[in-house]
Amino acid sequence: MAEKKKYKKVPEFKSEDEEREFWETHDTADYFDLDQAKDAVFPNLKPTTR
Repeated sequence: MAEKKKYKKVPEFKSEDEEREFWETHDTADYFDLDQAKDAVFPNLKPTTR
């Protein structure tokens, strides 16, 4: 039986820029079980007027 992979903890970010820089240099597969990912659902979205 295969061992269950231990995933790293995602750090807390002070800004979107800091988070963006982090993910540019790190692999999401080290932090999340991508086999368990689900599609996002966004019901009732309305177009923006901007």
